[in-house]
Amino acid sequence: MSSSEMRSVDRNFGDLLRAEAQGTRRSGLIVGAVVLIVLLSMLDTGLLDAQRLGEGLPAMWQLAGEMVPPDFSRVGDYVRPLIDTVAMSIAGTALAVAFSLPLAFLAANNTTPNRAIYHAARGLLNVLRSVPELIMGIVFVAAVGFGTLPGVLALGLHSVGMVGKFFAEAIEHVDPKPIEAARAAGATGLQVIHRAILPQVMPQMSDVTVYRWEYNFRASTVMGMVGAGGIGFELMSSLRIMNYQEVFAILLCILACVTLVDALGAVLRGRLK
Repeated sequence: MSSSEMRSVDRNFGDLLRAEAQGTRRSGLIVGAVVLIVLLSMLDTGLLDAQRLGEGLPAMWQLAGEMVPPDFSRVGDYVRPLIDTVAMSIAGTALAVAFSLPLAFLAANNTTPNRAIYHAARGLLNVLRSVPELIMGIVFVAAVGFGTLPGVLALGLHSVGMVGKFFAEAIEHVDPKPIEAARAAGATGLQVIHRAILPQVMPQMSDVTVYRWEYNFRASTVMGMVGAGGIGFELMSSLRIMNYQEVFAILLCILACVTLVDALGAVLRGRLK
């Protein structure tokens, strides 16, 4: 190897070392910034206030003592609210999927008709995702009255923001070759979606739907606290009269239902793969 070639190799090796060093420094700065933000957030919220946390422990132990043993004397009265809670989560998830599917195709880069519709669909998903379901629940209770209907509407519309986003991202990551083949064969837009896109994204969409149903069941217990029915209403009623033994019994019932829903969700995800 000539001297000029050796100098060229040395320069290339030096460039690689400098690039690697710059990448390491950049990664270190990013990690340091993240750690600093986390520490500042913990400090601002009082999570690092050991004195305050220590003073709160006796009250927590006292409250835990008042909850034991759980009072299951009214357990029969919880059956119907639990059924309402499950029904609320299923109906809300179904409503979310029904609205999310068309919105997802409008909010995906590779299926949207034009950029204006793309930004409008993305904006709508952002709006629905940014409003908490609890706030929506309060609004719908004021609009349509008490019961499970406002809970279904709140869960469904809030879920559209998340489910639609995940659906759109799944559509954007499909393999473009089947789409190009379908279009080359003269397929219409709907035929391309039905034949080339949906078969690729159905597993991801099924997973997202099941996960969202599991989440909606947990969220539906909170909906009851604002008058949207379900087991959350019973929980709030017991909290108001400070019957903590009954509160503990309701929480155990909710835990049992959450465990069953999670197990059923795991079975459904396994079947839908």
